Amino acid sequence: MPQTIKKKPTQSSNLFRWLAFTIILLLCCGAIASMTAPQSSIEEVPLSSVLARANDENGNIAKITVEGNNLQITLKGEERYTQVSRKDPSGTLYEQGLIDQCAGLNGEELSTCQSKYPTIEYVEVSNFWDYAVNIAIIVVPVIIIILFFSSMMRQAQSMNNQSMGFGKAKAKLYGPDKKRVTFKDVAGNESAKQDLEEVVDFLKEPKKYEKLGAKIPRGVLLAGDPGTGKTLMARAVAGEASVPFFSISGSEFAEMFVGVGASRVRDLFAKAKKNAPSIIFIDEIDAVAHKRDARGGAGREDEQTLNQILVEMDGFDNDSGVIVIAATNRVDMLDKALLRPGRFDRHINVVLPERKDRLEILNVHFKNKPVSKDVNLEALAAKTAGTSGADLANIANEAAITAAREGHKEITNNDITEAFERVAIGPERKSKAMNEQERKITAYHEAGHAIVGHVLPDSDPVHKVTIIPRGRTGGVTWFLPPEDRSYKSIYELKDILARAMGGRIAEKLVFGPEAVTTGASSDLQNVAQLSKEMVVEEGMGKATRNLVFPEGETGYYTISTGKPYSEKTAELIDQEVKILSDEAAMRAEAVLKANGPVLDKLAEALLKHETLEEKELSPILKDAKLPATAKLR
Repeated sequence: MPQTIKKKPTQSSNLFRWLAFTIILLLCCGAIASMTAPQSSIEEVPLSSVLARANDENGNIAKITVEGNNLQITLKGEERYTQVSRKDPSGTLYEQGLIDQCAGLNGEELSTCQSKYPTIEYVEVSNFWDYAVNIAIIVVPVIIIILFFSSMMRQAQSMNNQSMGFGKAKAKLYGPDKKRVTFKDVAGNESAKQDLEEVVDFLKEPKKYEKLGAKIPRGVLLAGDPGTGKTLMARAVAGEASVPFFSISGSEFAEMFVGVGASRVRDLFAKAKKNAPSIIFIDEIDAVAHKRDARGGAGREDEQTLNQILVEMDGFDNDSGVIVIAATNRVDMLDKALLRPGRFDRHINVVLPERKDRLEILNVHFKNKPVSKDVNLEALAAKTAGTSGADLANIANEAAITAAREGHKEITNNDITEAFERVAIGPERKSKAMNEQERKITAYHEAGHAIVGHVLPDSDPVHKVTIIPRGRTGGVTWFLPPEDRSYKSIYELKDILARAMGGRIAEKLVFGPEAVTTGASSDLQNVAQLSKEMVVEEGMGKATRNLVFPEGETGYYTISTGKPYSEKTAELIDQEVKILSDEAAMRAEAVLKANGPVLDKLAEALLKHETLEEKELSPILKDAKLPATAKLR
């Protein structure tokens, strides 16, 4: 429903308004002054005649009032006044010609003198602006007081409106006037789209299901990694069903005042029911729906908000026509009461796209971009395993930016490759200058990764090796899987550990055991992290085989370690991690000792060309062999 938006006055418009008001006020004061200023008839007579008559006993002048540049003359026996303008601006005639004959006299002498000669009186000048200032002194304070109380009343009203608005939901309404998103705009995740298409059918034809005794789902929970398109799918549901779509983030329910979150929930659901059939979409619902525990209380703001959501979802009428769609990437944090049937009846996993899905997503993002005919999006889809839809959109955008920067009229394969590597690892640090010794260390380090990964049977193939610094790395070795896999065996994980140790071991063999550098710090961190995951989460340790210790779950935690295992078990886990790390280093060393000439040849090629693609690596690595001591089976 279109709404009229009232624009707030800007600071410049307020300033102009006050300036206009001030000018009008001064004009009004001037007008009042001009109307109230004393008026008198003016008769022009020669100044010399006035002076002569003033100094003559029979001059017939009773009083002369000097007011600035003017003389006001009162004649004897007459009430009328005659005003004479002084023609000499210097005032000389006043000083020499206008003499007060009665100055210094007192008593009877003064009375006798005043009967013969005029009384001379000097008064302050009273003009138009004097009257205006006098009136302004009275009027302006009154106006300031009125404006002050008016401003105070407006502020009080604003604060009252703001406090009343705390309980209103901040949801954005996407109605038919907004740009529609349909399932055609969502590539990949066919299983998730199929589940959501049924929700659309519920909204379009609810009677068809009610005749068979089926109840319309009250809630749909979209769970998946960040960037997989959960929000886009929710909007597609609203677009397909052509119903109002209320979108709000979980954090927007929170407020510093207790009870505001629950009030906003009530307001949101009331609006949705009024516009039914409609959809409420709550993004990042884990912000207000995390697990309750004994440490909380009924008075906590977040729990009041969650309780109100539970009540609203469980209190729907079957014919209300309102469906709640929520998105989160932390299902493990949600309260169990929210996940039960009757609230979120359907749980849909929005997974990372597979290769064919990635190709569809890339086609969508490159559809409206000028692309060269030789661009191979299938190859890009193959080497972007593990990326989300948002990552792919970012790659497409970076490719267009790279093409524009290079002055290309179309996006080329080189632009796409640069964009992929920029997103995956970081931009090339061409300004990073390395001396020859550092280049040599980097070349042997990356060659060690490549050779170990190439010969191990369960490792992914080597795709590219470079010694050009990227992001936070001094060089990069890419291993790309030939196909998407859902599981990894212990052999594959151990090969990943061994090839990660290949760089440090190559430095040790070529430059000496004491000459290792900090270049392998990230590799060692990855080895330690993966080894611990294998032991703690996957049950792949020798002494702890088939035992897992999920630290993310609530339940039994020891006081000494703060983890779901004792100090003795923690020591055992550390031993298992060290065994896996030592085994990986031993296997990498066995491979590199058996392939010394290949290591030197690959390092020399990297020093010469800096970057080697798969087709350039194959002739060098074809002679590499796997020693028996590096085999696991």
